[in-house]
Amino acid sequence: MKHKLLTVSTLIVKLSKREPFLLFLILIPLFLTSCMTATQHYQSLPSTQERELTVGIVQKEIKTGMSQADVVSVLGSPNIVTRDSEGKETWVYDKVSTEYYYSRDTGSISGGVGGGGTPGSSLILGLFGGTYGRESGAYAQKQKTLTIIIKFNKEGKVDTFSYHASKF
Repeated sequence: MKHKLLTVSTLIVKLSKREPFLLFLILIPLFLTSCMTATQHYQSLPSTQERELTVGIVQKEIKTGMSQADVVSVLGSPNIVTRDSEGKETWVYDKVSTEYYYSRDTGSISGGVGGGGTPGSSLILGLFGGTYGRESGAYAQKQKTLTIIIKFNKEGKVDTFSYHASKF
């Protein structure tokens, strides 16, 4: 016994010849559910929380008495380093970021069904057709600033630290 492997395209062609309306009913939900709404696009935009410097990281990780090497391992290199007349260093981290996101989706569906007969017999004419198109998308822009000031004592250990964050 010989077995035939049916591909999706072969199945669609066979079904369209035998039951075109059934094929149309099967494909409509498939096409309608494949498009995302603008809200779904917005929710799928990537977040950079895992790679950004935040107030939470400062509050959780920076402690009085930490060494400069430990601060660098947590926050990275500072933007500005100054030394006062007593030899104490102050490190300033000034981070400004602007993030742009855009997500877009389009989808459409169209179809048609016709019928006919042979001359001299009953002539059955029918026509069914339609089209549907949809587009959705989302755009987001976020700007943030974070300024961290860390003052070290003469031994190079954190003496005090402060921070200011804004988001707009």
